[in-house]
Amino acid sequence: MEPRILGLFVNPNGGVPKHPVETLVVTNTGCIGDRQNDLKHHGGPTRAVCLLLDSVLTRLISEGHPIGPGSTGENILIQGLEANSFTTGVILDFGSVTLQITGPAPPCKTIKASFLNEGFSALSHKRDASQTRWYASVMKAGKVETGQSVSILNESEQVGSP
Repeated sequence: MEPRILGLFVNPNGGVPKHPVETLVVTNTGCIGDRQNDLKHHGGPTRAVCLLLDSVLTRLISEGHPIGPGSTGENILIQGLEANSFTTGVILDFGSVTLQITGPAPPCKTIKASFLNEGFSALSHKRDASQTRWYASVMKAGKVETGQSVSILNESEQVGSP
């Protein structure tokens, strides 16, 4: 299966859950229509977009967690990549948008309703490096749509390479 965008999510009031949208305009500082209530820990140029892989979501659901798309604050849910596909520095190309993974998005108590016994650490990079959400900076701003393909660029394909 070709990797693609399974879902796009925003919350104009901030917090979670984030609500599904068909298109998302991504800027260097975040997603249009999305707001963060805690700017110390969310948003800004190095945390402009929050990503979650469907393989991570599926695993959490199979463990019985009441998690769903958008419930943990992700802006983009990606299908077709394995949980260990992302690490800091990975570059993702969506055609009109290019993102670079800047690091894991640590879970906090605001997402506790998505987990059995409020155990939000089930989505912690410290607990399992492949079982987490990721923050990304924006290398090329633009618009993405649900169903759009995504690819991981190798070093020779990276934006700005000769």
